[in-house]
Amino acid sequence: MDLHVSLVGRRDLAGQIYGQLRTAILDGRLRAGEALPPTRELARRLAISRNTVGVAYDRLAAEGFLTSRVGAGTFVRETGSAARSAPAASPLRPRGIWDEVSAWPARMPGIRWDFRAGLPDVRLFPYEAWRRIMAGLLRPSSLADPASAGDPAGLPALREAIARHAGLSRSVRANGRDIVVTAGIQQAIDLIVRVLLEPGDVVAVEDPGYPPVRMLLTAAGMRVRGVPVDAEGLRVDALPGEARAVYVTPSHQFPLGMPMSLPRRRALLGWARRRDALIVEDDYDTEYRYGGRPIEPLQSLDEDGRVLYTGTFSKIMRPVLRLGFLVAPPSLHHAFRMARYVSSWHAELPAQAALARFIDEGLLARHIRRSRREYLARHERVTELAGGLLGDRLTLVPSEAGLHLSATLPDGTDDAAIAAKALDAGVGLFALSEFAVSAPAAPGLVFGYGAVTPPEIEDGMRRLREILA
Repeated sequence: MDLHVSLVGRRDLAGQIYGQLRTAILDGRLRAGEALPPTRELARRLAISRNTVGVAYDRLAAEGFLTSRVGAGTFVRETGSAARSAPAASPLRPRGIWDEVSAWPARMPGIRWDFRAGLPDVRLFPYEAWRRIMAGLLRPSSLADPASAGDPAGLPALREAIARHAGLSRSVRANGRDIVVTAGIQQAIDLIVRVLLEPGDVVAVEDPGYPPVRMLLTAAGMRVRGVPVDAEGLRVDALPGEARAVYVTPSHQFPLGMPMSLPRRRALLGWARRRDALIVEDDYDTEYRYGGRPIEPLQSLDEDGRVLYTGTFSKIMRPVLRLGFLVAPPSLHHAFRMARYVSSWHAELPAQAALARFIDEGLLARHIRRSRREYLARHERVTELAGGLLGDRLTLVPSEAGLHLSATLPDGTDDAAIAAKALDAGVGLFALSEFAVSAPAAPGLVFGYGAVTPPEIEDGMRRLREILA
């Protein structure tokens, strides 16, 4: 608690202390039961007499704000009034765009069967190993000089570890100098906007596609244009001619699930070369591939340095970890480091150091192998039940990767209404129409299986069949 008194004329110092403490109590900054400093200590800190502080405390106690307990100290009493907020009246107004932006996805209370896409099973994570690493890093002898640990691009050890991991598991061509550690893919894209784009630039996105990225681009002043996808991924022939950048999920299109074919990938790279445009590649869950040929990322095919590759550890580990990365060509290293510096300097350093050790000790690779087996079993179960129990109403979109599957419904079906009825019955899932950008999406449902166990999958699918019937 910080108090400030004006010594000009030394007028009514007790009144100043009284007023600041009373306001802090009413505002909720000092809560009921919280201890105040002893009068002697506060007087020393403010360089005033102890009697002056005592007068302020006595006045607050007389008005019912404080209570004293012999041998224990002085405490804030319960006032019975709600904490006051900032003044409601203000001439300041947000930009109009913020009236159009809302958090996604909306809260889904009362879920019993959780088929929401994008959620991993946090129960599979090796917490004991993580706790061991974190405990070792938080020993005083292990703490580095804070002044030497503040590279905005991230801890060198983690950047090197990420480069090795991405090279082995994703075929990404990069070394530690090419890596910028971020707080997830959203921040990586925010940095790309800051460094390479101007307000008013046209950015193409997949339609249907990932809503938060669309919101971020729009809020930053970009003109967002949806581009349809087909069985081979984003349709390069439908890209707007004025597009300055394109955001894609080529390894596992979100939300439909198909990979971008090799001819389509080469066509996209050729388009970027001809148009002098950049490609943002979001490779959000490529570690979980269950069959078919390995998918080569656009970044490894790129010979012109036009692809900015982003990845995340949220799907592999825990979403709350909020660590991801951006791979950038050397010409952009300085700019991205400075953009990271002016926005938030760096991600949480103990978590960065722990993740570096987690990768170097082989624990991440082991966790991926174990969780991949588990997710494969769930993938197969959802596929089987969607084709068996719901096959007369749903048509699965073929997919061999990730933590979700999509299925289309007959034309004219109100998929949002079905998702709402499912939620009322305790089944949480997304309607395919939620991901539409401009053109109306084909009606359908998206089944995430990361956070739902095999027995829960069967129960939830049977419940959904009753709703569809």
